[in-house]
Amino acid sequence: MGLIDRIWIVFAALNGAVAVGTGAYASHALAAQPQAQEWFRIAGQYQMAHALALVLLVALGGRIGGGSKGGLALRIAGWLFVAGILLFCGTLYALATVGPLPVPMTAPAGGWCLMLGWVALAAAALRTRG
Repeated sequence: MGLIDRIWIVFAALNGAVAVGTGAYASHALAAQPQAQEWFRIAGQYQMAHALALVLLVALGGRIGGGSKGGLALRIAGWLFVAGILLFCGTLYALATVGPLPVPMTAPAGGWCLMLGWVALAAAALRTRG
């Protein structure tokens, strides 16, 4: 397992833990704020799903091969998932706790990163022989 694979596994594991923790926080600390709870719920679901997607990429990387075009598409997918988690989920958590961010359109940019990550994963499958 290469360095980037280990980084993605660590990032995935930490994001899984954060997603569980934010769900608990939303249930208790944000009980009186339904909109904030909803933002936390959505962010947590997306964060957990994409943490698991990063683990999947590492598992697929061994089968697709790091030097192939499919391997490159997997690496691109991984970085897009990382960016999407930070931008999309981070923005929703910030909206729920501190209010709007001074940089507009961060959540939509993060959503685009997540979607493009899935497209890159599809590209990896299509570029792989065997």
